[in-house]
Amino acid sequence: MIDSPPSAPSAPSAPSAPSGPSGPSGPSAPSGPSAPSGPSVAPPSAGSPDTAVLPVAPRAGRLLVLAAVFISAACGLVYELELVALASYLTGDSVTQASVVLSVMVFAMGIGSLLAKHLRCRAAAAFGAVEAALALVGGCSAMALYAGFVWGAGTTGTRVLLVAFCLAIGVLIGAEVPLLMTLIQRIRRQDAGGAVADLFAADYVGALAGGLAFPFLLLPLLGQLTGALLTGAVNAVAGGTLVLWLFRHDLSARARRRLLAANLAVLVLLATLAAGVGDFERAARHTMYGADVRVARQTDVQEVVVTGRAHPSDGGHGGSDLDLYLDGHLRPGGRDGHRYHEALVHPAMRGPHARVLILGGADGLAAREVLRHSGVDRVDVVAADRELTDLARTDPALSALNAHAYDDPRLHLAHDDAFQWLREPRTGAASRPYDVVIADLPEPRLTEAARFYSQEFFGLVARTLAPEGRLAVHAGPATRTRAFWTVEAGVRAAGLRSVPYRVRAKGRREETGAGRERTPRDWAFLLAARTPPRLGLDARPARRSLTPAMLRDGARAMAATRVPGLPPSTLVHPRYAGAAADGG
Repeated sequence: MIDSPPSAPSAPSAPSAPSGPSGPSGPSAPSGPSAPSGPSVAPPSAGSPDTAVLPVAPRAGRLLVLAAVFISAACGLVYELELVALASYLTGDSVTQASVVLSVMVFAMGIGSLLAKHLRCRAAAAFGAVEAALALVGGCSAMALYAGFVWGAGTTGTRVLLVAFCLAIGVLIGAEVPLLMTLIQRIRRQDAGGAVADLFAADYVGALAGGLAFPFLLLPLLGQLTGALLTGAVNAVAGGTLVLWLFRHDLSARARRRLLAANLAVLVLLATLAAGVGDFERAARHTMYGADVRVARQTDVQEVVVTGRAHPSDGGHGGSDLDLYLDGHLRPGGRDGHRYHEALVHPAMRGPHARVLILGGADGLAAREVLRHSGVDRVDVVAADRELTDLARTDPALSALNAHAYDDPRLHLAHDDAFQWLREPRTGAASRPYDVVIADLPEPRLTEAARFYSQEFFGLVARTLAPEGRLAVHAGPATRTRAFWTVEAGVRAAGLRSVPYRVRAKGRREETGAGRERTPRDWAFLLAARTPPRLGLDARPARRSLTPAMLRDGARAMAATRVPGLPPSTLVHPRYAGAAADGG
């Protein structure tokens, strides 16, 4: 048997162990480079190969890296918001678009972080290449997505393109933080927790700046296309400056030349595209709306495009070629607007109609039909888009189409959101109940419009009605039966009784996107009141197309499509996202 060596020298007893500031010492406590140093890692010496050679002091270098984190985060969030906003405008349903963009992008960021592990050995060069690629892809994303929608991708192709951009941008954004962590540690090594806290603090503050800059600066001042291009340029300048100046000694001369050339090429391309945004938008509008675009402007609420012309001989009845597009969606206007507006307004005007409230209807066409009735004393129009109402008042063709309704002294205009206007207390004439309420609002298929078809909204409308008052609601195309009967359920839940009906449109092709959508074959409406309303028409005024027989036929046809048992849509549980796409 082999005896064990004596252990006394390596295990001194407690009384004999000397103590001091640096802990126990003795034969078993070796000193030197291998001694433990605590939780913090000592900074390397100036000549260490792990230390970056900087043109500034280390403290200033750290601040510059954190500034790059701030700018990168701001640009990354702007790219996300640009994609959400543009996809919502092009394909509708903002909730779905936001969910797709954010979830796909966060997933891709995780992939980018994993891929960046293999690039940390060349962190400076890798970060420069990532930022140049991100500036190119993110800066051009809005223009490429819009071009794909206009010139052939259609709605399905646009969604595929959207996911592709989310994946590419997400991977590049995800690679930023690991590389920046490596760079900041090369300036002054610190414990991982402190470095992560510094980086994420700068990242979150940058995201706040980008999130506020997009809706309050970039979108209203520059628009979606130029705003994205400018963001890409800022991204390229920030990344290129950090790498080519602060960490230039980490790069070979060849790598510096390549990165400089890449960043300059990206900046030149972005500047060229920015200079051509105006021509690009005009060409896109020509493809989407045809050559005869009268007005195209982006208001604080929506994009407004007016095409065609009104014929003076029409006398405001709308037998012209004038079309109005709001956010790319064709509104019933010159060619078939009389069918829609007669069906919306005239059945509700049968009975007392001295006081009329129009919610929406900024184009003035519903007001035109109301004002044709004798006995109307006051019409209140509540429309959110001030620029559209100004256009309806001042544009020669559009004002002729609405028979100069806004010049009628009986009409009173309030620029406000319809939901908020109904909630707020009112004084004077606007506080009195209304004989007729016309809801001429965007279709419920648009997510942001779902609150206008909620039980709460109809409850607010019911409070404004006189005892014998009537409510007329446009509830979307008749083919979307589930959405229509969900609207009807909301009206009933608000304590009103309703009669459904529909009228036929001309069914011409809607020239939006790549021209693949059509106007509805039938428009569906509800006439509601506290007691079961009687569907009919007064003898006067004369109408161009609507007849009592058409109303009776439309009521029978719509009643046959009833979907029983549907719950109403509410503010906290909107039910139109799936119902809007049911197609009947």
